[in-house]
Amino acid sequence: WIRADEIPDVAHERFPTKSLPYPLTYLRSAADNGGGAGGVAIGAVTLLAATAYTITIGAGGPSNTSGSNSSISGVATAIGGGRGSSQMAGLAAGSGGSGGGGAYIYSPGTGTAGQGNAGGADNLPGGTYPGGGGGAGAAGSPGVSGTKGGDGGVGATSSISGTAAYYGGGGGGGAGTPGTGGLGGGGTGSSSAGNAGSANTGGGGGGGGATPGSNWSGGAGGSGVAIIDYAGSQRATGGTSTSVGGRTIHTFTSSGTLNTY
Repeated sequence: WIRADEIPDVAHERFPTKSLPYPLTYLRSAADNGGGAGGVAIGAVTLLAATAYTITIGAGGPSNTSGSNSSISGVATAIGGGRGSSQMAGLAAGSGGSGGGGAYIYSPGTGTAGQGNAGGADNLPGGTYPGGGGGAGAAGSPGVSGTKGGDGGVGATSSISGTAAYYGGGGGGGAGTPGTGGLGGGGTGSSSAGNAGSANTGGGGGGGGATPGSNWSGGAGGSGVAIIDYAGSQRATGGTSTSVGGRTIHTFTSSGTLNTY
């Protein structure tokens, strides 16, 4: 997500600008064996009045696929999460907003600086306890030998929506005893099919298990979200608009346009 600090309006300027604090809230990730969460970007900018800003909400990737980016045009982009490793599919972990968890001989993916963290490693090279996906607030945990898959990294917290919440939690590693998804929408791993990340959080999908004669898919990642807030009365249209504590908030759970005035 993204946020802008207030800058006083200059009512008599020929080309006035207005600050629209924004968290652009983000993205998500992919699956198998602990998908990495989508990146979470927070910033402060001044947006121009009478301007249309395209909001793109990234989709969560299905199993073995990294997530898509979320963005506010010309302002900021949150990077989609990296897919988790897959022993059965022979796929290395993906890097992204946060990196996917490592599995078997494959190393975990890396995160994007300022947006997320790396995934956790398998318990050992060629092991059977994969790591959890990275989260926006912390790296994924490694798998624990003879015990469980790694937990997904915790997401980043923000109160931009008017209520404190986590965004961008990593997915848990899939195993007989799976890893837990990170706070911020991360899906829990499984001994069978992995659990999906929560929609509009950018949470990574939980990893699926692998048992003799079966190859379970990881859960899909959660889609992104963009949240834009600023002080005072409404000065733009687009998304779902609310007012909390003297601030106006625009929430986009699908792609659209923010039109300032």
